[in-house]
Amino acid sequence: MPQVKGRTVAQAWLGSRGLILVSALLIVLTSDIQFSDAVNNWDAHLYGLIAKDGYLEHDNATAFFPGLPMLLRAGLLIGLPVQVTGAVLAMIGSAASAAALYRLGGPWVAIAWLFAPTAVFTTVGYTEPLFCAAAFWAWERGRAGRWPAMAVLAGVAASLRVSGVFLVLALAVLVITTDVDHGRSRWRDRLIGLVWLVLPAGVVGAYLLYLYVLTGDPFAWYTAQSNGWVRGFTWPWQSAINTWSVAQPGGYPDHPWWSEVFRAEIVSMVLGLLTTGWCLGRRRWAEAVWVGIQVVAFSTSYWFFSVNRAVLLWFPLWIMLVDLAQWTPRRPWGRILHRSAVVLSVIAMVAAMVWWCWLFFTGHWAS
Repeated sequence: MPQVKGRTVAQAWLGSRGLILVSALLIVLTSDIQFSDAVNNWDAHLYGLIAKDGYLEHDNATAFFPGLPMLLRAGLLIGLPVQVTGAVLAMIGSAASAAALYRLGGPWVAIAWLFAPTAVFTTVGYTEPLFCAAAFWAWERGRAGRWPAMAVLAGVAASLRVSGVFLVLALAVLVITTDVDHGRSRWRDRLIGLVWLVLPAGVVGAYLLYLYVLTGDPFAWYTAQSNGWVRGFTWPWQSAINTWSVAQPGGYPDHPWWSEVFRAEIVSMVLGLLTTGWCLGRRRWAEAVWVGIQVVAFSTSYWFFSVNRAVLLWFPLWIMLVDLAQWTPRRPWGRILHRSAVVLSVIAMVAAMVWWCWLFFTGHWAS
């Protein structure tokens, strides 16, 4: 693959955001959907309601961590609609995420992430762009041995979604397996890094304490997830069976495209398993924990749910895909087949991104 620089990543950011915006505008112009409604579907709408009314006014609102609603609330205080604040935060978050990926895996990794099939969720009022920005930079700082910055950034991520719990665990492995020279003994330095991780863990603890004061149940977020989205504990094999059954054609005759999205959830789970194995094979222990623990969590839900969005969090996945794309077969015919496969995969990925934009902006369930 040709060499690219940071300027190309910036152009990819503009191009991918522009393609998503054009998709939204075309939908608005060819239907009776208002632009403010198109960008405010599903969780974006729920986050806005929490920002306006608080947790107790809406059923199962405690399933959502408070970081994004607080930022949306701040926008309301200065007169900005939640849709505008959400979009602005998403633009900033996606740019910061791409910059971190540039540092973690190189420019092609950042570009691949920007054109991910579910990239629409990095342009609207969802937690993905801000979480990825904080988590990816926390990882970059942790890899460089900058424990305080790592902890603060991980704390920001932990305020946004429960994935912050998995981030803390994976960063702990990163601290233990990373060799840096701080002028201290190796194990003393690692102990200091682990102590710093008390900060993001404390952020999660603070939310649980808030829920206890508010509802009497410190795990009200999990109760809300189970009640609102059927995400109670299920054995992995039963979860796979449940997902497979609804992924069959005609599984939801009253809801077009639901079966297709569930099929994509299965594909995303397979990608998570492959990424975990790839990381283990290369002794990237912390990255394996980061992806693997999420795969386990998704597999113990009633069905595979929201995995399509979680692939945005799995930066090792994008590193793996770029690594495969840059592989050069020995034989000429192998190189031709490989390059053809790469080109077709890129086309398919961009087409899937446009399709996902259509799903979300038209109000269809999009994971």
